[in-house]
Amino acid sequence: MLDLPAQHAPLQTALEAALQRVMQAADFIQGAEVQLFANELGAYLGGAHVVPCANGTDALQLALMSLGLQPGDEVIVPAFTYVASAEAVAVLGLKPVLADVLPHTFTLDPAAAAAAITPRTRAVMVVHLYGQCADLTALQRLCQQHSLALIEDNAQAIGATWQLPDGCSVAAGTVGEAGTTSFFPSKNLGAFGDGGAVLTHDAGRAAQLYQLANHGQRPGQKYVHHCVGLNSRLDTLQAALLRVKLPHLGAWTAARQQIAARYDTALGDLPRLRIPARQAGSTHVFHQYTLTLASQTERAALQQFLKQHGVPSVVYYPTPLHLQPAYQHLGYSPGAFPVADQLCRTVLSLPIHPAMPAAQVSYVAEVVQAWAQG
Repeated sequence: MLDLPAQHAPLQTALEAALQRVMQAADFIQGAEVQLFANELGAYLGGAHVVPCANGTDALQLALMSLGLQPGDEVIVPAFTYVASAEAVAVLGLKPVLADVLPHTFTLDPAAAAAAITPRTRAVMVVHLYGQCADLTALQRLCQQHSLALIEDNAQAIGATWQLPDGCSVAAGTVGEAGTTSFFPSKNLGAFGDGGAVLTHDAGRAAQLYQLANHGQRPGQKYVHHCVGLNSRLDTLQAALLRVKLPHLGAWTAARQQIAARYDTALGDLPRLRIPARQAGSTHVFHQYTLTLASQTERAALQQFLKQHGVPSVVYYPTPLHLQPAYQHLGYSPGAFPVADQLCRTVLSLPIHPAMPAAQVSYVAEVVQAWAQG
């Protein structure tokens, strides 16, 4: 599914130099490389303030904490996503309120989100799943109409863009009050361990987020804690390594898009499966290339066929949030979110990564073709 050694091989000398630089400086926590990386990523994202932190889940929690929500306040979350989206809500004593997703783009359905609003709703968390934006124009309009905060979980779509109604394009994760990303090693911009960041265009919120991520301390005021915060900091070493990788993100994104285009051409007209749809207004950076099959039985058959021919595949995600044991207390019944239920039974992701040789792309496509036409 992902060949990190092949992706890192051309960068080996620069990565080793970054490692040595940090070891010699010995500024392992809050070292100079952290702010340099934050500045460089912010410039890449169109001038956003970037607040690095320990991981993508912490980034979501920090974004929510910056809103000043109170226990029992509700946050709308898509039912089809990785558990961290709801987890960050629940761990703060807030209530995740689930809403269904769109069947073709896999992202939050604005109409379902609107139907989930109650007097306790304070925010909507949108997840840019698999590498493209949800309908940010509709969701931002919805939040503005109801005085709700919009939080973007952008862990899988760094580098994607959204076209605003005025025709301007902006970076995914920078439209709402705050966006988040993850530098988990498998992400499009991955570290060599955990890492994450919160994104915002609001300088005041950025200062607040820095404080929240560092035990509630303000810069230059060590041992003075102005609020209850977290110990959530990006290691200097990870920042230095990410600085080496960031200049290559655009080329890696283009490589993913080229692989996806080849898959589209080879698989687009096949019976028994559907290739990924594109959300109008969004670019797609293809963190995953995800097919949809007609049924769970069909998915199992394709996955077994792929395995027999040496092709890996993964189901992201096999269980919707409302059926996870940890969220049974929310009171949702099976079938409450039919699209999420159906996607969990039918989605299947194929290998895609920037270092994937053309011959491997062709082979994967040929195996899928052989199954679909068999």
